[in-house]
Amino acid sequence: MTTPAIKICGLTTPDAVDAVVKARADFAGLVFHPPSPRHLKLDAAAALAARAQGHVRRVGLFVDADDAVLGETIAATGIDLLQLQGSETPARVAQVKARFGLPVWKALPIAARADLDRAAAYAEVADMVLLDAKTPKGALPGGLGLSFDWSLLVGWKAPCPWGLAGGLAPGNVAEAIRLTGAPLVDVSSGVQSSPAVKDPAKIAAFCAAVRGA
Repeated sequence: MTTPAIKICGLTTPDAVDAVVKARADFAGLVFHPPSPRHLKLDAAAALAARAQGHVRRVGLFVDADDAVLGETIAATGIDLLQLQGSETPARVAQVKARFGLPVWKALPIAARADLDRAAAYAEVADMVLLDAKTPKGALPGGLGLSFDWSLLVGWKAPCPWGLAGGLAPGNVAEAIRLTGAPLVDVSSGVQSSPAVKDPAKIAAFCAAVRGA
């Protein structure tokens, strides 16, 4: 099995970006969702994206954003791909991909085996589906440190490229990879020192744990 790709999401500071680059993660996630404590204004996001450019692929996370928001953010930051974390339909994913010409990931909330069946609907339009824990009604759609039952993925035949998110941390990511065979792992709150603040040592430990899995 090849080493899974690594995405560190919710970066908010230059130190966090530098830690992601130093740890040789594959993707750096920037959040564009105002209710989130990790939400970035465009000037701050542009500075972080510039700092990461050429070192790590930059992912913009959006929740049911309209074309105006997507276009403005892409123009300001030069992000490399889009992660749609809301209730976007397969048709909306296809529309975004066609309109902006960037790779698109679609996050799917998972709580039961039946939730995995939704991946098939996105297989033709999304470049990747990201399996994340279903969050409580009214809560943010991700980044809460919640995980789903990874045993649901045993024997699952993925219809397209996929990644695993939700509740991952340096201490459990190797086990998650062993159980699921995830080709990509995505962490946010599991490498924080406090809300919305990443811990460089935890980022390094997470990446080391993935490579040692």
